Amino acid sequence: MRPALHTCLALCLLALVAPAFAQTPPIAPAQETIRDIDTVVVSGVQPGPGMWKVSRGEHVLWILGTLSPVPKNMQWLSRDVEATIAQAQEVLQPPSVSIGTELGMFRSMLLIPSALKARRNPDDKTLREVVPAELYARWLPLKARYIGSDRGVEKWRPVFAAQELYEAAMRRSDLSLKGIVWPVVERSAKQHDVKITESTIEMKIKDPKAVLKDFANTTLSDTDCFAKTLSRIEGDIETMRARANAWAIGDIETLRALPQGDQYEVCLRAVTASGVAQRLGFGDLRERVIQTWLGNADKALTQNRVSFASLPIAELLKPDGYLARLQARGYVIEEP
Repeated sequence: MRPALHTCLALCLLALVAPAFAQTPPIAPAQETIRDIDTVVVSGVQPGPGMWKVSRGEHVLWILGTLSPVPKNMQWLSRDVEATIAQAQEVLQPPSVSIGTELGMFRSMLLIPSALKARRNPDDKTLREVVPAELYARWLPLKARYIGSDRGVEKWRPVFAAQELYEAAMRRSDLSLKGIVWPVVERSAKQHDVKITESTIEMKIKDPKAVLKDFANTTLSDTDCFAKTLSRIEGDIETMRARANAWAIGDIETLRALPQGDQYEVCLRAVTASGVAQRLGFGDLRERVIQTWLGNADKALTQNRVSFASLPIAELLKPDGYLARLQARGYVIEEP
């Protein structure tokens, strides 16, 4: 990914765009206690899922569905994917967003102190002051369990505090948010001299200092994001572990049957719906990302005998996701 503006706005968008397309489930009932986790997460060498085959005539695009989080201690057996890439003419990079400035990387780095201030609530308000009392009461035991006594996070905006809590909960649950697929794909493509095509939306910020100042003073509508993240940690970690296990062993039917819970879409919307983001052109970001990738897929399927791509598996399983859109364009879809 190209150098990005080191602002909270940029970091949030870059972290959320890739997984943000999954549907958000209804909020689970508030829980008075935190449930113990019973599901044992798999470890060791695991095959991962098979690949979807998208074709028209003799031209084929193989798509691997990715998942986050995955079992922390698993080793992905990637030989089938590597063999596919070895015979491919092109690899499509997962959709991404590049948020850059005209200052260059070094001068952009100098904006970090201001960016860290933008992560905090306007007027230095605390979480207790900006979220409903019921939500704050649910936050406290989760924070104590997964984050500890850190007081700094209490001054963060709900969207950033929620993400910090979510990442800490994943670490404590034998799950990893670190991508394990793309490093293997990129290495294999370079090894076999296969073209890598980006599907990147580039957002240029002409006056980053003004954006930082504007964002620091903007109140986000991120209470819903905060609530959904708490609900997911309270009631969905065991399901997340089951999904991670299913992905690791290649059980597509279980992945299809389990709820595709994801709080990221509503959290992303909290940022992109802000006045600052709207003025920067983030309002239709999701659709622009999808259309950019689909355009690259069309070209690959026209020009290449074999191509390869990876996309979030939740998006592949959605009725209106990438596979459905490819099928609507006349391509034949075969499941793993």
